[in-house]
Amino acid sequence: MMALAIPNGGHISTGRKDFSGTAGAVHGLEVEYFPFDRKEMNIDVDKTKKKIEKMINEEKREPKLAMFGGSLFLFPHPVKELVEAIHSAGAKVAYDAAHVAGLIAGGRFQDPLREGADAISLSTHKTLFGPQGGAVISFENYSEQIKKATFPSNTSNHHLHSLAGKAIAFAEMLEFGKEYAGQIIENAKALGQALHERGLTVLAEHKGFTESHQVAVDITKYALGGDMEKALESANVIVNRQLLPGDIQAGRHYTNPGGIRIGTSEITRIGMKRSHMSEVAEFIKRVIINKEDPAKVRADVAAFRKDFQKVHYCFESAKDAYEYIKIR
Repeated sequence: MMALAIPNGGHISTGRKDFSGTAGAVHGLEVEYFPFDRKEMNIDVDKTKKKIEKMINEEKREPKLAMFGGSLFLFPHPVKELVEAIHSAGAKVAYDAAHVAGLIAGGRFQDPLREGADAISLSTHKTLFGPQGGAVISFENYSEQIKKATFPSNTSNHHLHSLAGKAIAFAEMLEFGKEYAGQIIENAKALGQALHERGLTVLAEHKGFTESHQVAVDITKYALGGDMEKALESANVIVNRQLLPGDIQAGRHYTNPGGIRIGTSEITRIGMKRSHMSEVAEFIKRVIINKEDPAKVRADVAAFRKDFQKVHYCFESAKDAYEYIKIR
């Protein structure tokens, strides 16, 4: 199986056995990493083609599966550029859309199936804003294989309690998805720029920082990701620590890596626009660079958030964004 290394954005589910990755440790797959261009923050097309040729012709190891997508996912992956080489090697092409499914549904990222992927796996609760769950999208000729692999191989029941919520989320995506996805990406780009202007090292500056909902920041000049994840949480700013390319070589571990990952889907959903990203960036700067007391920043964050209490890009509701709804 070919996939991204975890520091390059790959998810733990596609990791090697020695990193406790699901693909290696549970499924017993031998994982080969896609060559990665750190500057472009994307899979290197030419080096990947050469690696596939070497695997087949010199090492006599034919890849069976190539998994695009990942956990840190700033730019569309080169599916259409590599699909012919992968299929020619006799391998299937899959695409992990867990993080970007809402952007794909909104027509603002890429279209993996039409670019040549054989199947997409996705979460129903990230940029696709439904209840927690998963889905597989593919073609009819794979339907029976996928059904059998899902039930009974991986699941033993279905979750009817969340079905109505997912149906509503999908309907809202059909109605508001294009506008919602576009605003998420616009906000992420603006946040990247605002953080950059405040002295933080935001990856892929030359490419506008991102084409997704995510921004990746190297904070090693000031602290480490695990420490700042906790400090920012204490300031009511939720991010997560992030392994970055080069972290392992530098001796950094996933518990306290060199970066943080910031997403804009949540703040977009509660109504924030491009103009608000400078204020969000300022809160982050105050904690990471200025080393302000998180409690002082937390009070300012709470005051700022008072103006954002309604869910947007959804059917009309009289309820506030986080209001508890008592059923009975």
